[in-house]
Amino acid sequence: MPKAHRYKFCFGPWNISEGQDPYGPTTRPAQTFDWKLAQLKKLGFDAMMFHDDDAVPDIDGKSDAQLRKETGELKKKLADAGVAAEMVAPRLWFSPMTMDGAYTSNDSKCRQYAIERSLRCIDIANYLGTDLIVLWLAREGTYLREAKSGRRSIELLVEALDKMLAHDKKIRLSIEPKPNEPMDHAYLPTIGHALAIAQLTRDPKRVGCLIESAHAILAGLDPADEIDFAMAFGKLWSLHLNDQNGLKFDQDKPFGSSNLRVAFNQVRALERNGYGTHGEYVCFDVHPFRPTKVEHWLAHLDNSRRTFLKLLKKARSFDDNKAKQLIADRNLAALDQMVLEHLMGA
Repeated sequence: MPKAHRYKFCFGPWNISEGQDPYGPTTRPAQTFDWKLAQLKKLGFDAMMFHDDDAVPDIDGKSDAQLRKETGELKKKLADAGVAAEMVAPRLWFSPMTMDGAYTSNDSKCRQYAIERSLRCIDIANYLGTDLIVLWLAREGTYLREAKSGRRSIELLVEALDKMLAHDKKIRLSIEPKPNEPMDHAYLPTIGHALAIAQLTRDPKRVGCLIESAHAILAGLDPADEIDFAMAFGKLWSLHLNDQNGLKFDQDKPFGSSNLRVAFNQVRALERNGYGTHGEYVCFDVHPFRPTKVEHWLAHLDNSRRTFLKLLKKARSFDDNKAKQLIADRNLAALDQMVLEHLMGA
């Protein structure tokens, strides 16, 4: 494995959520961005993730001058707190203009809105000092196969990516795949799809990916394999660690909450590939359980990092030589038990 290094950690304002879900209202009072930034700093995290409208609220109603002014104010707040901006993502799933897709909408005016909003997102990233744009293609899919042409939708996605790449020569686009929810089926459901479409763009070297543990599980895949696959291409530029209990709605559970062994293998994959050695962050896209009290509001974030660091020790102390001997002997039963006993401890 590569030489041991210190990991840097990150989360977003939405990860201190108020408990609202599709079936019920909030269970905790709303808090200001400044409060959330203070909690991030209090917990000792290194960076914050942003949607474009986290950085500039009500972004669609703001002029370019207002966008620059408000982003400048945010950058000063981050600098004063000693916190970096990890990435910025255009939030393209809230607007009425994107109810039937953003870049792949059947309405050309809606597609234009999505692209223009994405270009403004790139401007925000520049002002905040990050070159990473994350694209969660939330509504890029269909409810009915007959409603859109899959081939045409791929062409539209490439067209949108190309316009973003042309807008800024240094920006990197990191696609975050998810197979379903909110759409019945998404056009780019896995890391393989994300890296494949990168090859169709004007600058494939600047189109990579972000892996979310739960999204890989929803696709029936192992997140550790997705990590290895992306890093074989040198294209894993960000990471959302969390957990997921089976093939259902996206749960964003604390890292390791449902399957500690799957979490362990993700940490091992990050270690053997040297993730973080080029400045990448370990981000936790996790949410508090809905019944959580206000006084326990941050535990899911602190616990996720604690679990990661404990699993990191387990990964670094795993007896790889013994494991290789068992593999050579095809003694998989012994290897299986070795992993379980290593995780359970003495």
